[in-house]
Amino acid sequence: MGELTQAEVMYSPRTQQVWRALLSWLAFFFQIFFQIIRALGHYPLLSFSSSSSSSPSVSFKPLPAVELQELENDLSAASAVEISGAEFSGADQPIKKLTVVLDLDETLVCAYETSCLPASLRTQATEAGLNWFELECISSDKEAEGKPKINYVTVFERPGLKEFIKQLSEFADLVLFTAGLEGYARPLVDRIDIENKFIGRLYRPSTISTEYREHVKDLSCLSSDLCRIVIVDNNPFSFLLQPMNGIPCIPFSAGQPHDTQLLDVILPLLKHLSEQKDVRPVLYEKFHMPEWFQKQGIPATCWTL
Repeated sequence: MGELTQAEVMYSPRTQQVWRALLSWLAFFFQIFFQIIRALGHYPLLSFSSSSSSSPSVSFKPLPAVELQELENDLSAASAVEISGAEFSGADQPIKKLTVVLDLDETLVCAYETSCLPASLRTQATEAGLNWFELECISSDKEAEGKPKINYVTVFERPGLKEFIKQLSEFADLVLFTAGLEGYARPLVDRIDIENKFIGRLYRPSTISTEYREHVKDLSCLSSDLCRIVIVDNNPFSFLLQPMNGIPCIPFSAGQPHDTQLLDVILPLLKHLSEQKDVRPVLYEKFHMPEWFQKQGIPATCWTL
């Protein structure tokens, strides 16, 4: 059989034009797709705490899927950090009810300025079954004539929020602690806590400033006994004073309509903690937050253990 000549294997000019057109269209659609993906990840969440801008340069280990068997194994491990108040006089001593401190923004809900929220994101979240509502909030800013400024925000509830609060309140005392301003947070919490399950609400004035971060949530203002108190917050710097009492949860946004953290991950862990006389050994073995804070340049001298 004779060899094919170069002219016989070359594509016709029309075929080359078709291929060039096809590649151009593919490049065009890829560019549009990339821009959409990038935009969805950068819609501005409302930030009512300047501490949220102090994102860590080294990623901490977020809350993973919890397996109770792993937690039982953790309890048997020796802690490398000395915990004060961990001794108990008797094995049959009744356990005090657990106090759970819950952050608001990006932990229970996420909120966006309504004027900046693309209709496509709202539609996407609604079609996925995400609960949302609009809210009027009184701003600390004033209008030109001196009247309080009204902000309009759209709030998305983290999936399972109301059931999470209901079940959690059955075995723990709930406290809402947010770095947000009261004019924004109070009406929002009124909407998500219709049955008044929270026994207390703390806003930005209750946070403190430290040498390392602002708007820190000092748990000692709630209880002098740190054995039976835990805070759930997407920003670990919020609990830098009590690193072994914190659960660093994964931040929530409207682009996560199928998030299952509240009911599938956080609730089982809190239920397990409610059965412990001291929550700190379990949380230390789970997250090793003291070591993480030291890597961020925050010394142990500022901790309350």
